[in-house]
Amino acid sequence: MQGLSARILVLDDQRANAELLAEALRGRGYDVSTANDGPSAIELINHTRPDLVISDILMPGMDGYELCRKLRSAPATALLPVILVTSLDPTQERVKGIEAGADDFLSKPVNWEELFARVRSLLRVKSLQDELKQLNQKLEQRVVEQVAQLHRLGRLKRFFSKPVAEAIIAGGEELLEPHRREITAVFLDLRGFTAFTDRADPDQVMELLRAYHTTLGKTVNEFSGTLEHFAGDGVMIFFNDPLPVDRPAERAVRMALALQKAFTPIAEAWAKLGHEVGLGIGIAQGNATMGVIGFEERWEYAAIGNVPNLAARLCGAAHEGEVIVDANTEQDIARLAELEAIGPLNLRGFLQPIAAFRLKALR
Repeated sequence: MQGLSARILVLDDQRANAELLAEALRGRGYDVSTANDGPSAIELINHTRPDLVISDILMPGMDGYELCRKLRSAPATALLPVILVTSLDPTQERVKGIEAGADDFLSKPVNWEELFARVRSLLRVKSLQDELKQLNQKLEQRVVEQVAQLHRLGRLKRFFSKPVAEAIIAGGEELLEPHRREITAVFLDLRGFTAFTDRADPDQVMELLRAYHTTLGKTVNEFSGTLEHFAGDGVMIFFNDPLPVDRPAERAVRMALALQKAFTPIAEAWAKLGHEVGLGIGIAQGNATMGVIGFEERWEYAAIGNVPNLAARLCGAAHEGEVIVDANTEQDIARLAELEAIGPLNLRGFLQPIAAFRLKALR
């Protein structure tokens, strides 16, 4: 911060002294203004924001010490460099000046080369302070932005796996705009749940759902699925959207088998209490319309079309512990899965019988 980029305020109650000092500094390329009393100097400082103040100590009313104390007490000028100029005993005045918050001192008569050297030194310090302030402001802004991103990420993680939610944050929410994409949809439903809710206490119902949903959430995240919605014990998950994934059908069937395995101890624990519950799963693959639906207070990311409906109907046809897939899914996983044809099935909402296959195991 040198030359015309640096602004200096010279304060002296003797106008001739102030102008003499100001002209010497202007000759070195500085932008210099003057004041002849403390209140005027404070007003100029607040208005022009100088980079350095050079002030005489002995002045009527507000002297140089009081000026320093006022500047140091205000956050905007707490670090503003101040040089005090005195004709009194320099040692004694330095002690008072340091206590008041002065940065440097000059004795009268002024040695011009010493003045210019001290000005250059303090302006370098001021420049570094300004850079540090800017870095802190940028850091604060980044913290604010990161907190906002974490908040958005927290909301998005209710619907998507963590990697997908982070990708949406990084790439923008335009990823959620309406579009068509081939997906693999998985629908889950608990067999025997309605009977269970009729017999069990409300606390038992919620306990079962918590265990089921906890197991479900961990497994969905593990396989990078997108959780569309909960409807009591019914859950819709899909793969390959909002971001494409490799081998979505394979991911879907592996997740389905992992869920069946993870749910087994939950079912066994409730069986010991006299409640028979089991998990049925349907999987379908094809093109669907994807996008955000809802209203201002409640939004959901949804898959719309025959594919999610077919997954739900195949789930309805599945018995406890079964995974039933459609023909498109069967074609994609035939090389790695053992499947048994159980169709065609007449399913509600579909005019033609649907080819269906029971997933027995992965090779």
